[in-house]
Amino acid sequence: MTTHDSHPIFLEFFAGGGLARLGLDGLFDCRFANDFDPLKARVYRDNFGDDHFSAADVWTLNANELPDADLAWASFPCQDLSLAGARKGLNAPRSGAFWGFWRLMEQLGAQDRMPSTLALENVTGLISSRGGRDLIALTETLADAGYRVGAMVIDAALFSPQSRPRLFIIAHRGKIPPALEGGPDPIFHPPALQKMAARLDPQTRLAWTWWKLPCPALRDKDLKDVLERNPPDTIWRSQDDLEKLIAQMAPLHRARYEAARADPEWSAGAVYRRIRVENGVRVQRAEIRYDGLAGCLRAPGGGSSKQFLVITENGTARMRPLLAQEAARLMGAPDNYRLPMRETPALKVIGEAVSAPAVRWLGAHLLSPLTHSAHMSKPAAVSG
Repeated sequence: MTTHDSHPIFLEFFAGGGLARLGLDGLFDCRFANDFDPLKARVYRDNFGDDHFSAADVWTLNANELPDADLAWASFPCQDLSLAGARKGLNAPRSGAFWGFWRLMEQLGAQDRMPSTLALENVTGLISSRGGRDLIALTETLADAGYRVGAMVIDAALFSPQSRPRLFIIAHRGKIPPALEGGPDPIFHPPALQKMAARLDPQTRLAWTWWKLPCPALRDKDLKDVLERNPPDTIWRSQDDLEKLIAQMAPLHRARYEAARADPEWSAGAVYRRIRVENGVRVQRAEIRYDGLAGCLRAPGGGSSKQFLVITENGTARMRPLLAQEAARLMGAPDNYRLPMRETPALKVIGEAVSAPAVRWLGAHLLSPLTHSAHMSKPAAVSG
């Protein structure tokens, strides 16, 4: 096991603002991080320093630049895999950056330095991308390199008040403790993932595993717990804007809003605008939720990508956007995490990040035990 101050070492690719590092802090030490986006690179350096960060394109990196490590983490770009995108697949320009990461892993393998564990994170759209062919190809690639492979869907809502399901693919070379393997669990292995696994060819299926994980403890925070009660006056939208939003609500959502407004207690509903097809016609709808969760954070790219809050109390209602600081809390970042000063770039960094509490839970219950097992299974060096 490669260690520093008793912690195993990990490499962080497509690091963004470093929220995977936040999640793994205390379990692993990061000794190399990379992100090619200038904005995210600045945020990463502001929070973690510059001594081991590279802003180069992953395709230009060389394995000789990488230290020995036990774990490689890659939250590779999701734009070509997202259900909200064009679904061009794993070979499209942005999400195809995965192959740049894999080229480095192959180079490390040629030097007998390939990490024993890989953790890949992306949107759940990868399960169905190109009819499932992308996830099958990725699984075959990992299996051909000698890894046992398993995947799971983990929703950030298990840990923090945001609905954010993401696909985590964990690959490991070496002995796997029996306690970490089992059958499909409906909490983490939805039917679509089980169907994909059933389509693997017999040889690859031998490398597939269903990672066995405990059910997390009940989440102890709701959306109201992370929101500012007295935000700046300048962020509130006009009543006309609120009325337009309400006019876009279907009857069910309008009823939810009216019930909240009639309640004397302070309440916050999270709203996204979405395009729905009704009677064959595309209609923009405002959909509001009062289940204690925010909707899945997105990078700001237009009106439909902006998440709004409707605050009600004693029969009054006001509307405002979600603040970047609030979004950071939803992703598990502490209040001293340094964001860009302007809201739009700050929301971009956070909206494209990974949930730090989800990473921490995965690290504690799977990645750390796998790393420990890999270390214990290595033959001891013979002196003399």
